[in-house]
Amino acid sequence: MSREIALGGVLVPGLLLWFVLSLVLLLMFDWTVGRFGLYRYIWHPALFRLAFFVCIFSGIALLFY
Repeated sequence: MSREIALGGVLVPGLLLWFVLSLVLLLMFDWTVGRFGLYRYIWHPALFRLAFFVCIFSGIALLFY
């Protein structure tokens, strides 16, 4: 994958694609966990979401980039 992607003549970082994909996966996970009420077992849900996003983004970026 190239380092930059041209969107309408503007160069954006190539990791932007993986960032958006990670965000979509996080939102699906967040919806699923919230729907079943599993956040009551987590001490700090916002910190958990951030850490989980970092894990998803890092894994995808290392796997595909």
